Amino acid sequence: MLRVSKITDHGIVILSNLASEPDGSTQSAREIAAEARLPLPVVSKTLKRLARAGILESHRGAKGGYALARSPAEITLADAITALEGPIGLMECSVHLGQCSHESTCTIRGPWQRVNDEIRASLERITISELLPTPGGDGELIPLRVASGDRRR
Repeated sequence: MLRVSKITDHGIVILSNLASEPDGSTQSAREIAAEARLPLPVVSKTLKRLARAGILESHRGAKGGYALARSPAEITLADAITALEGPIGLMECSVHLGQCSHESTCTIRGPWQRVNDEIRASLERITISELLPTPGGDGELIPLRVASGDRRR
């Protein structure tokens, strides 16, 4: 089973919560942790990584806290995953060349690279704003459709 880490799962929850706040509003790490029902140390670590990647802005002072650095429609799942996990890659060789002793004779590296590229492209098409519940909706995810022109052959 392919999975993202818990910190990435928590990070996407945090980003979704911040995206549902009024534009420009900041929240402290403590407020974010309470709203997301996550431990403060985990939230603090996640917030720092997202801020370091430029996804969040950190503000100091009495009214300080964290806010999205750009619109939720401009922050993709790929942005969040890369900030929290590093480069998106199913296999080590799909991200870093020279990590496998079989690389020069591997017959499946090309196909794996294609799969990796498709996954990355899908994650780049989904934004944080798309994860927000719609007014009057029940919070269920709506299946995404791939446009026929998006398929690579």
